[in-house]
Amino acid sequence: EHLLKLPFANDSNSLDKRFYGELLHIIGLTETKDGSKKLIERNKEGERNTGSFLENAIIQLDSLDKISRLENVSQFGATLQERLFNVGLELSITWINRILFLKLLEAQLITYHRSGRLTAGKGDKSYEFLSIDKIKDYDDLNSLFFQVLARKQNERNEDVKAAFSKVPYLNSSLFEPTDIEHSTIFISNLRNDKTLPIYSQTVLKDSTGKKRTGNINPLEYLFEFLSAYDFTSEGSEEIQEDNKTLINASVLGLIFEKINGYKDGSFFTPGFITMYMCRETIRKAVIQKFNSQDNDSSDLQSNRNDKFETIDDIYEAIGRKEFTRKQANEIINSLKICDPAVGSGHFLVSALNELIAIKNDLKILEDKTGKSLNRYEIEVVNDELIVTDEDGELFEYNPTNKESQRIQETLFHEKQAIIENCLFGVDINPNSVKICRLRLWIELLKNAYYIQDSVQTHCNASLAIPLELQTLPNIDINIKCGNSLISRYPLDANLKTALKSSKWSIESYRLAISTYRNTNDKNVKREMEKLILQIKQDFTSEIRKNDPLKSRMDKLANELYNRFTGNFLFEPQEQYSKKGTDLDKKRKKEQQKLETEIKELSKKIDEIKGNKIYENAFEWRFEFP
Repeated sequence: EHLLKLPFANDSNSLDKRFYGELLHIIGLTETKDGSKKLIERNKEGERNTGSFLENAIIQLDSLDKISRLENVSQFGATLQERLFNVGLELSITWINRILFLKLLEAQLITYHRSGRLTAGKGDKSYEFLSIDKIKDYDDLNSLFFQVLARKQNERNEDVKAAFSKVPYLNSSLFEPTDIEHSTIFISNLRNDKTLPIYSQTVLKDSTGKKRTGNINPLEYLFEFLSAYDFTSEGSEEIQEDNKTLINASVLGLIFEKINGYKDGSFFTPGFITMYMCRETIRKAVIQKFNSQDNDSSDLQSNRNDKFETIDDIYEAIGRKEFTRKQANEIINSLKICDPAVGSGHFLVSALNELIAIKNDLKILEDKTGKSLNRYEIEVVNDELIVTDEDGELFEYNPTNKESQRIQETLFHEKQAIIENCLFGVDINPNSVKICRLRLWIELLKNAYYIQDSVQTHCNASLAIPLELQTLPNIDINIKCGNSLISRYPLDANLKTALKSSKWSIESYRLAISTYRNTNDKNVKREMEKLILQIKQDFTSEIRKNDPLKSRMDKLANELYNRFTGNFLFEPQEQYSKKGTDLDKKRKKEQQKLETEIKELSKKIDEIKGNKIYENAFEWRFEFP
């Protein structure tokens, strides 16, 4: 199929062109061709709709003069129009990211309370919250982001409690204001009196079943557009009576990968390639990791002379008690996988699925009590993680069933452990970093579960159902923005020497990271952010003292001052001071050479600082062995 360029009939990661085109229209973008490249551009003048997210944001940015107030404004472009577009696009992607994540969350909540469990019908529609009835304008949407999803139920304001009583607190950085929002505008700054013409190839239908036309409120348009698609979890084989097209997390990643590559085009690696590469490489890495274990360790229960050749060999060793399930889990969790150009995070998601599948093959998946999940089969099919029971039935989470609750909790915490300990990524594009973090949060969301300590009796059934969804960990710290092609110092440099003059140690940094990841208290999270920043600043200050580039630049600056630009104790010899002489020309040439070299060194230092290499290398070096 790949060589013949045939479509994969079962590829759930294929781009839905109708969804993609209409979403671009709502955002305010268009796709054009430049030779073999497909580029994303702002609509041309005369074709721009002020009701689109992008144009509405640009108008507000311009009218409030927000661009001139930004620090390092040159990173957003050379001209005012470039800067307005780039800042507006970053804000629009941030807002659409949140809304699409919430659409997936809404679909999950409805699925958890579907027919045959708690309600009559296909699902409990009271769990729907992305509609114009509940979110009438951008102010309401802003409240949903920051007053509902970013706060625990008992900390919410009274004006949002009733409307969003069934929307859980998630503890995700996705619903905290970003730096660029603090510096420019929030979604509540957008004008509510705008309308947007309906896309010519729209999925929306009128009462007669024909395509809708005319203008519509942009928020109402977005909610109706998203509701026309199926955002339920992958793997379901149920017949869809409403004939909705499935939009999964991989499709969303593909779409935003294309939007992020608007300048140079983009290449989204298809699912069958990432799945194959992860299966072939990670399984070999796992075998190598087990072979590298110290056989003489007192923790191991027997010695081994033969090397493992396959995953089956490791499985048999675990069965013979050479390794316990706990030890095997720890070995796999010690693997480090880093994507240096992470994009939408597709490779990391495939790696996550493959590691879970490997643990299943080794039968080492176990719940919080140590009980095995060996009755279940977990495999990667079509680049998606599929869970079936011993009868071949697809697993579906039911919060009122103890066994279902056990499986869901185990899968959630296994994914969390792998994401926190094993998966790392970097990208030079800040929007890609946001989308990668979103993809990993979505993978956790697929196995989000209700906390059993928080229950109430359902009004239509004599069942005690939990109300509080397990919060998402702060996994954003593993995905960083930076340029992975340049480095500040040798990779084998001793980091301990860089911290020897400060009060911090590697252990204190790791403790701060661990606390940051797992806390759901915002005050603690802020304190950890400050502590992590302080440790990194001390580290970078120490590194800069011994920076060979800076030392070289200082030496050249001293030479320039002493020889050419400073106050001379004695005047230059007469022959040097006469203009136009050969010696004068030679002197000017030497001065110009020094000034040019100083300028180049200064540019290199500023470039490295701007790419945040200190932070990237610092954090990953502490995580990697």
